[in-house]
Amino acid sequence: MTPRAQEKLYFESPAGRLYYNKAGHVRLAWAPERLSLATIEAFYEQTLALLSSTGSRRILSEHGQRAPLPAEAQQWIIANWIPRAMTQAGVRHCAIVEGANPMHRLATQSVISAAPAGFVFKRFDAMPEAEAWLASVGQ
Repeated sequence: MTPRAQEKLYFESPAGRLYYNKAGHVRLAWAPERLSLATIEAFYEQTLALLSSTGSRRILSEHGQRAPLPAEAQQWIIANWIPRAMTQAGVRHCAIVEGANPMHRLATQSVISAAPAGFVFKRFDAMPEAEAWLASVGQ
């Protein structure tokens, strides 16, 4: 069974699509448009709801052509969402499949470098490597 065959679409918005993968992780497939803070927050809130309802503790964030996150969204993720994901859903691992935009990569690095201790990020150029890493860290 291919990795995509194991997925079920949970939520879709202008921010992108959110999937639950039977391998035990949640995948965020981001849209390329610039997004408002409210749209980004709503997408992450749906992600937290899916993590909580499935018991998954691992995230695969597929950035693709995603526009760089605004500074206020980066701060909200670092100070608000990640700590709640850790305490409410036990999330500890996030695989990031990088986008090509250098500004996007800088924004991603800003979040990674300021994230709370105990939240592990790993960056990848392709989905298979990201999925293999998530499988190796277990639930």
